[in-house]
Amino acid sequence: MDATIYHNPKCSTSRKALEKLREAGIEPTIVRYLDEPYSREQLTQLFADAGLTAHEAARKREARYKDHDLASASEDELLTEMVAHPVLVERPFVVTDKGTRLARPLEKLDEIL
Repeated sequence: MDATIYHNPKCSTSRKALEKLREAGIEPTIVRYLDEPYSREQLTQLFADAGLTAHEAARKREARYKDHDLASASEDELLTEMVAHPVLVERPFVVTDKGTRLARPLEKLDEIL
């Protein structure tokens, strides 16, 4: 099975998702999205495939989210901010042949393994 994980190695949930993929015998393509930022098209597709809005996929605990009052931003404005500041995107997103999920909680991964 092919898989891609949009990974932040500093995030324990992201590390656990990667470990779970490997335990399932899958060596995923690892995209370190803080080093290789998302394009607007990528984010739009990831969110659509996972059935999420930009607001649902935002890291609301990030200082930038709070400081720039992104809770009241439109979807389009939030998406623009996420492309410019990928730290605002919740993690990890995982894509397999069976679908796309935001692996939070980690059990969401089971739906696409």
